[in-house]
Amino acid sequence: MKNQTKKVITYVSLILTMACFTSCKSAGSSSEYKSYLFTYFTGNGPGEEAIRYALSSDGYNYYALNNNEPIVDSKVISTSGGVRDPHILRCEDGKTFYMVVTDLYVTEQGWRNYAMILMKSTDLINWTSTVINIPETFPEEFGDIHRVWAPQTIYDKETKQYMVYWSMQTGNNPDIIYYAYANEDFTGLKTTPKQLYFSPSNAACIDGDIIFKDGQYHLFFKNEDESKKGIMQAVSDNLTSGYKELEGFMNVTKKPVEGSSVFKLIDSDAFILMYDMYSSGKYQFTKSTDLKSFSVVDDAISMNFHPRHGTVLPITEKEEKALLNKWGKIGKSAFVSYNTEHVKKNNVVIDDENLSVFLPLKLNANVKSLDPKFELTPGISVTPEGSQDFSAGPLSYTFSTGNRTKTYKVSAEKNNNPVLDGFYADPEIIYSHKTKKYYLYPTSDGFTGWSGTYFKTFSSPDLVNWTDEGVILDLEKDVDWANRNAWAPAAIEKKINGEYKYFYYFTAAQKIGVAVSDTPTGPFKDSGQPLIAERPKGVKGGQEIDPDVFTDPVSGKSYLYWGNSYMAGVELNPDMVSVKKNTLVIFNPGRTFREGTEVFYRNGKYYFMWSEDDTRSPNYRVRYATSNSPLGPLNIPENNIVLEKRPEDGLYGTGHNSVIQTPDTDIWHIVYHRFNRPNGINMGDAAGFNREVCIDKLTFNPDGSIIPVKPTLTGISTIEK
Repeated sequence: MKNQTKKVITYVSLILTMACFTSCKSAGSSSEYKSYLFTYFTGNGPGEEAIRYALSSDGYNYYALNNNEPIVDSKVISTSGGVRDPHILRCEDGKTFYMVVTDLYVTEQGWRNYAMILMKSTDLINWTSTVINIPETFPEEFGDIHRVWAPQTIYDKETKQYMVYWSMQTGNNPDIIYYAYANEDFTGLKTTPKQLYFSPSNAACIDGDIIFKDGQYHLFFKNEDESKKGIMQAVSDNLTSGYKELEGFMNVTKKPVEGSSVFKLIDSDAFILMYDMYSSGKYQFTKSTDLKSFSVVDDAISMNFHPRHGTVLPITEKEEKALLNKWGKIGKSAFVSYNTEHVKKNNVVIDDENLSVFLPLKLNANVKSLDPKFELTPGISVTPEGSQDFSAGPLSYTFSTGNRTKTYKVSAEKNNNPVLDGFYADPEIIYSHKTKKYYLYPTSDGFTGWSGTYFKTFSSPDLVNWTDEGVILDLEKDVDWANRNAWAPAAIEKKINGEYKYFYYFTAAQKIGVAVSDTPTGPFKDSGQPLIAERPKGVKGGQEIDPDVFTDPVSGKSYLYWGNSYMAGVELNPDMVSVKKNTLVIFNPGRTFREGTEVFYRNGKYYFMWSEDDTRSPNYRVRYATSNSPLGPLNIPENNIVLEKRPEDGLYGTGHNSVIQTPDTDIWHIVYHRFNRPNGINMGDAAGFNREVCIDKLTFNPDGSIIPVKPTLTGISTIEK
């Protein structure tokens, strides 16, 4: 790698967003600042490790600039091809900006790197850059370093120099936060790095962020000790020494976090501490006036992008206009939200190539008088405004910024799929004879790597209109034997000794538990131990997940089914919380079986459904078999596809279903999840944990064979024939 290789870049890109702000500007009132610039990167994949910008007028709501594309080419400024963790600083003159970033391309390097990059600008648009390779710059002191992470810069008022601080690691030693002073033109380090913070427990410490308040320097950092992970704080009267660790964590969530950053709200005594909840795929914002106690303000936050570790800088109105003139785009990223309750916001389709917008509406919308209430990125206006009649077809809307305009054809139509607002998957459905309502029990989705920890339920009188009944089981609070991976539940209503009981079978930490309640909305009480905790004898591979429960209307007996890569079934004892010995069956559904067993009974036949392929695959789909018994053997039809993708409508990943019969009728519906439309197909593996629940009608041929289901956008509007 090159040592201090200076590169001059004139570049296009700025996207404002949140992050930690440490202004080195000492003169002037904060009132001259009007908005906020957020610098960030977006992930670990190709093209994601690059500097992006976003803007906010209030410090809470952020909008990506340049269509969320990089403002600088990482390959030009780095030795690795990728950059991460951007920290931006306004200098003492008020006109110069410094940015420092990690020189790292995880796709090729893993988590080992050797360099950081110092950057300089006078307009936030054009940047010069210098690579600082630590082992080459300081071969005697740090020649064996293999981590150089998350640099930041602050002005030292005592020495009148700019201090860069970052974490480094070598061998099996813990990560340590170091500091060094930059030279006058911010192209290199003129002092040998020294340790800045000394952990009292010798824990690994990364992602340092310093802010000055009330005569003290507050150092926020991530403690990486296995027994004590989280955002912590140390305080000192001196910038470069004497930091004393405060007790407890600054992060409010218990989820894994990193990349904390603090900034002060303009003309306010309040500070925002934000951090990257990297395993949950989200940022969390918290607020404080004393930098000691923080309250979550997530409900006030919005972003039309998904950032990773970044920082926020207050900027002037002139600077904001310059950024908008450069990177304010009329396109998909300009559409922030739709402030009418009638639009399904997660499913709006924006086609920049064909200049069209499709607004999927909830069933209570009035198509003849609809105001989309477009919320656009700063600097963009729209005509017409107010309510319009969409019943006759698309309408023309013109969007303008500066001297640029674009006209889109906007159409609106009622779509009842998905049936739930938000991301949910693996839906189980029951009908309660006690309440005369239907209940949906899904996986709470939208968490990176399927890392959700709680379950909710939704009720409906008609399969069309659904009410969120809240959390019914939280692994972290209600289950002693597992606290992760809350997946794929099943539920059943059972009358025992004349009273209705509800049994809830759920996946947690790749085991299956059971909880009980007197009502379908819970709360449910866990039995205290997993019901299924290990692989059946003779089965190699797979996971103990995806339970399904079924009561045979012929015998009255109940059965539990489960398995990933294998299909198992067993009779339940009358208590419904234990299995009957010597009844275990391993089915043979063929090579197409992956997971998600669903069993139901109709006209003398037992139907077995399952999902094929991976839930992250667009080709995830449902097949079926029949049997003369709840425990098989299975009869597999030659053409046994029940449900599969429909690319012409942008529907992919249709699978993991349940089935519901309308009582006292032969009306049936299939409930399933799909990729988010329209974004899922472009999300890669993330589509597999950003799914949504749909309902369509399930019909049969006279011989009992299932007619393949066409997944729809419209869904159902009634349960009548």
